[in-house]
Amino acid sequence: MMAVLALLEDVANGRIRRERVYHDYHDFLAHDDDWLISRFRLPRAILLELCAELGPRLERETARSHALPVPLQVLTTLGFLATGAFQRELSDRSGMSQSSLSRAMPAVLDGIIRMSARYVRFPYDAVDQANIKAQFAAIAGFPNEIGAIDCTHIAIKAPSDGEFAYVNRKHFHSLNVQIICDAQMRLTNVVARWPGSTHDSYILTNSMVGNRLEAGRVRDGWLIGDSGYALRTWLLTPLTNPQTDREQRYTNVHALTRSVVERAIGQLKGRWRCLDRSGGVLLYRPEKVCRIVMACGVLHNVAHQHGVPLPVNVPAPDDLDPGPIYMQPDQDAIQTRQRVMARIGL
Repeated sequence: MMAVLALLEDVANGRIRRERVYHDYHDFLAHDDDWLISRFRLPRAILLELCAELGPRLERETARSHALPVPLQVLTTLGFLATGAFQRELSDRSGMSQSSLSRAMPAVLDGIIRMSARYVRFPYDAVDQANIKAQFAAIAGFPNEIGAIDCTHIAIKAPSDGEFAYVNRKHFHSLNVQIICDAQMRLTNVVARWPGSTHDSYILTNSMVGNRLEAGRVRDGWLIGDSGYALRTWLLTPLTNPQTDREQRYTNVHALTRSVVERAIGQLKGRWRCLDRSGGVLLYRPEKVCRIVMACGVLHNVAHQHGVPLPVNVPAPDDLDPGPIYMQPDQDAIQTRQRVMARIGL
């Protein structure tokens, strides 16, 4: 266990030393929470809970004479998510082979993703929505909002299949990931499966949340999104050219309220630096990157639920403006926005 902790300390200080190998995996509790959070993004108590929850599955995955200790698997994976360090560097310093790490990491990621039903839930029911609506309204007075939506790009190496589809508008390869959050920046929906060239609005239209909202699953609430989305009765967008005082107030309140999702994305990438382009490009197939993103989404909410502080100097998200979507809104959607505009203008 000390191998993993020492490894992340060296990663943080930029001094990976390949010749140094540790074999004592039992003393990480000797370190305080600040130290653990700086390297694994979670304090001791949550790390122990995570190891305990993932333990049975990971032990089955490595049921052989020289199985990797569960804490070693979990902490090494968290160290990668937190820093984006190369697998070879992580494996050399943790005392395991790169092939062992390559086998361990997917099992840890899958175990974390299995927790998503508890931690990443969209508020379809009125009981779940009531508190979320109140918290959004407290920001600037926007009524009946159940989520703020945006997409963010996760940089990847050029895939061998369908490379062109992954080139986004800024000409680098990426996945375009849909994020919906509540007013407290908890993630309520993460969709990570679309190439970087895919438009934000298309991702929503083809997502479970989009389909359910379109089918009327929520009757008294809506998302808010930027001009990259089409105006719907269940998704309110800004006015592109506000003219009156009422229209300008709506646009200002909309922007102030919607900014919560931009900050949520900044926190997600700031806590799990493997997702941030400043930390480099993820050198994996798109399918594995999707699993990395989903696991980070769950861990974001785990950290948020327990009030774990963010690392210092969280970078601002370097996301792309998807551009307006040119789609004629229906009359019901226009009327919905007009009613909200009138309420905000009171």
